[in-house]
Amino acid sequence: MVMNKNMNMNLLFFLVLFASTISPSFAKGSLQKTLVASEVNKCSNASLARRLLEDESRAQTSVDLAQGYMSNADLELAIKEFGQRCSNISRIYSIGKSVNGVPLWAIEISDKPGDEETKPAFKYIGNVHGDEPVGRELLIFLANWLCDNHLKDPLATLIVENVHLHLLPSMNPDGFSLRKRGNANNIDLNRDFPDQFFFINDDEDSRQPETRAIMNWLRDIRFTASATLHGGALVANYPWDGSEDKRTKYYGCPDDDAFRFMASIYSHSHYNMSSSKEFLGGITNGAAWYPLYGGMQDWNYIHAGCFELTLEISDDKWPSAAELPILWRYNKMSMLNLVASLVKTGVHGRIYSSGDGRPLPGSITVGGINYSVRAGKTFGDYHRLLAPRDKYQVVATMPGYKSKNTTIWLDEGPVTLDFVLDPEVSHKWSVLQNVYDCNCKQEFVQFLGGAHLEVYFVLIVVLGFLFLLFQRRAKVKCSPSRQLTGPKRTVEV
Repeated sequence: MVMNKNMNMNLLFFLVLFASTISPSFAKGSLQKTLVASEVNKCSNASLARRLLEDESRAQTSVDLAQGYMSNADLELAIKEFGQRCSNISRIYSIGKSVNGVPLWAIEISDKPGDEETKPAFKYIGNVHGDEPVGRELLIFLANWLCDNHLKDPLATLIVENVHLHLLPSMNPDGFSLRKRGNANNIDLNRDFPDQFFFINDDEDSRQPETRAIMNWLRDIRFTASATLHGGALVANYPWDGSEDKRTKYYGCPDDDAFRFMASIYSHSHYNMSSSKEFLGGITNGAAWYPLYGGMQDWNYIHAGCFELTLEISDDKWPSAAELPILWRYNKMSMLNLVASLVKTGVHGRIYSSGDGRPLPGSITVGGINYSVRAGKTFGDYHRLLAPRDKYQVVATMPGYKSKNTTIWLDEGPVTLDFVLDPEVSHKWSVLQNVYDCNCKQEFVQFLGGAHLEVYFVLIVVLGFLFLLFQRRAKVKCSPSRQLTGPKRTVEV
């Protein structure tokens, strides 16, 4: 069957060449249609297969796949030029360096970039795998669109004024230069994070510099949510990425409903992701697709309190650069709506002390969900992502304070909920006072019943004799006017 197909293709090719001698324009059009049909065949067959771990030999063909893509130097220049052009709403900074010393440049977009505020923070990361470069290009598209439209488009205005958006176009610049999946040490960066099921990557010194840079980044900034941009499929993937027994099966995390909601926002805002024939609704649980361990997605949720999605945004890992504007158009609303969802839904607020009104870095938990979100140390602010539904019971806790809970309805829009916690009443002083009083009475009784009783008896007799003597002298010598001073003198004695 394969031989017959090849023979037919060869025959068709020679017919086109023969026709070219008669009509060059006919040959050109026929050849293009032939090649397009061949590519469509190839793509439709490949879409059913797992392409994330495909043979990297494809990247070593004579055709330069990076033609039309920004080099690392071009990307750095584009980021810095953006920072100059949009300095009023952006900040450019580096989170670290790659194995080969390439800076990992990040862009922050906000109306107050660099300031610590009560706004939620979101991050996009591109180019985790070196041979998946579409994300790095789309993040530059996103940055420039926000810069050009934040005063004109309501969605752009909402994001710039209410979110701290951070963009890391390339996590793996070395892999991009080498046209391969791993970094310069040939390590898959999406397998290099500590894992919840298996003791891998627990030694921080053994991790790759790109991995350590991401982990330190999340220690510095309290991200509410995030997403990484990959290629090789078309689907929004959510935790868990692995399972305890390494079997391929649905393995949801405590916030499974919230993650499904986030993934659906991206999928249904996309040009055609939600119409996928392979993934229902264009979303999938990671472990149900294929288990992986040491992934960044699960680590974000467990250790950083950050709800992260893994977004496969292109069936072709390295499409022609001419397709990049189309891919941007297909993903634009998805990328914007996912960021905006941070402030369009969920419960947000602050935690205070009733004693002095200071902010408290307490925790927020929701009834029936075994997961807590920490409030910030500076402002006591929290942002809890939840899927819309009738009601939730929200609980605020802080060591040394009485917890408080309330019920919210989250059917439409976000809910703002502040908690004022009362300090726990300390009984330490009253207990000590009772113990002190008890001990004193007991010691006094013991003192009276001991060897000191004779001394007290003599002292009482002496005082009684002196009192009688004083009264006799007062009757004989004192006049009535002198009697007025008697009580005062007694007090002094």
